[in-house]
Amino acid sequence: MEINKAEIASAVAASPLAEHPELRGAEILVKALQEEGVKYVWGYPGGAVLHIYDAVFKQDQFQHILVRHEQAAVHAADGYARATGDVGVCLVTSGPGATNAVTGIATAYMDSIPMVIISGQVPTAAIGLDAFQECDTVGITRPIVKHNFLVKDVRDMADVMKKAFHIARSGRPGPVLVDIPKDVSFNKTLYLGYPDKVEMRSYNPVRKGHGGQIRKALQLLLNAKRPYIYTGGGVLLSNATNELRTLVDMLGYPVTNTLMGLGAYPATEPKFLGMLGMHGTIEANNTMQNCDVLLAVGARFDDRVIGNPKHFAQNERKIIHIDIDPSSISKRVKVDVPIVGDVKDVLTELISMIKESPHKPDAQALQAWWATIEGWRSRNCLAYDKTNTEVIKPQMVIETLWNMTKDADAYITSDVGQHQMWAAQYYKFNEPRRWINSGGLGTMGVGIPYAMGIKLAKPESEVFCVTGEGSVQMCIQELSTCLQYNTPIKVVSLNNRYLGMVRQWQEIEYEGRYSNSYMDALPNFVKLAEAYGHVGILVERPEDVEPALREARRLKDRTVFLDIRTDPSENVFPMVKAGKGITEMLLGSEDL
Repeated sequence: MEINKAEIASAVAASPLAEHPELRGAEILVKALQEEGVKYVWGYPGGAVLHIYDAVFKQDQFQHILVRHEQAAVHAADGYARATGDVGVCLVTSGPGATNAVTGIATAYMDSIPMVIISGQVPTAAIGLDAFQECDTVGITRPIVKHNFLVKDVRDMADVMKKAFHIARSGRPGPVLVDIPKDVSFNKTLYLGYPDKVEMRSYNPVRKGHGGQIRKALQLLLNAKRPYIYTGGGVLLSNATNELRTLVDMLGYPVTNTLMGLGAYPATEPKFLGMLGMHGTIEANNTMQNCDVLLAVGARFDDRVIGNPKHFAQNERKIIHIDIDPSSISKRVKVDVPIVGDVKDVLTELISMIKESPHKPDAQALQAWWATIEGWRSRNCLAYDKTNTEVIKPQMVIETLWNMTKDADAYITSDVGQHQMWAAQYYKFNEPRRWINSGGLGTMGVGIPYAMGIKLAKPESEVFCVTGEGSVQMCIQELSTCLQYNTPIKVVSLNNRYLGMVRQWQEIEYEGRYSNSYMDALPNFVKLAEAYGHVGILVERPEDVEPALREARRLKDRTVFLDIRTDPSENVFPMVKAGKGITEMLLGSEDL
């Protein structure tokens, strides 16, 4: 018996598939972003992503932010992710669009920031034929992403996007790149809905720590005579600051944060010894070297923290290391009690065990240990010359900013160099995710894009970008983006007319041979800011620093560029020279 066309049409209409629309790949991508709750996408259009941009144009659930350079798109999404904990999203075209994004991707990868980068690609039939604006984006980015995908079939789009967001935000977070050929974004398929769960046999990050290992850690901690708690960016990434603060206050032990971990424990609390490492405090570094039990939480013992590993290994100590990433444990320093798991989960269990334990820390030993630490702290290693009233000391600028904003809802971004270290040393971060900087890669140019991303996420907050006249010029064109999207940030430029950190190293390590570290032809930053439609303020005298900052804060709805002419000879101290141990510190120019 034959079925006529009318009966076939009727059967199709009655089938479940009739409920599902036929959508283009670009439309499915947009639906995925909407389902993931994305609010902002930073990007720059080009030929390979025009179908995607057309789909973005037809919706209003998320906003696209047009940057002036793809590197800034990634940095802005990165800053947004650091401040909020949400996955940052950016969109770039093929070829140079993708290669311009590489620095931003590597920056996010080094600091474990959850991001999804969507890149356009030439049509599938043209891949490998040296087509216009073609490059092997998957191959280029493989070493600097947590994972990447090339979507070869439009039917895979929804599933790939679900996996991308899951991978980016779970386990040790990181950037995930999704490369989409132009024909895949144009082709149609039945849209069966966005997946509600992810199944990946090869990817199942551990969250809960091993109970036996946590009990070993508990025993070591409670029996310690000279304990120390060393924490990094992992505490912030897992939103475990409350658990860390509870643990430190229960035990009464000294605590330090890395550059990436600042704000995990309040900087104004007496138990906080300051940042440790290459430009850390005497008390933080000496305590690290002389403790007998070290609890490392979400940190990775990198070269800027422990200096020379041989020097670090000279003193015997028991080391407990909590990290979500098993590859980070015993990578540079052999540890005694490894605990793989989410920092928040592990600390919660550890706190519970401490409460139940009849044993308490040795109060007498702890008192003696604190007396030793206070002896180191009494040297006040962050003191600087406040008697010179002829020049602006950069440290004073940061201290003034801190005093003015310590009770405000403020975020501080920085670029990379001396100004970054001064901000880390002299601004006392009491809350998490308020200090936004590039730690692992040390990327100049991130400050303004970071600030833009944060200001969109936190429009009622004050956002300051601490920068230098070298770093700020790497993405200064984003001042145009600030105007277009009304993100009134405050740029605090410590302008010493040098690539300051390069100059400092040349003074100390290269007998003052300042090879290409002097900035000979700087723009008039005040006029440049005004040309971009903003407010520019030149500050040349110490007594004008506070009034200028007050004026910048008063102009709540304007982006303000403060060109602050600081002492060109000032160095960042303390400092640990390359190859030295963390207690072999230079404390000032008298040590040179």
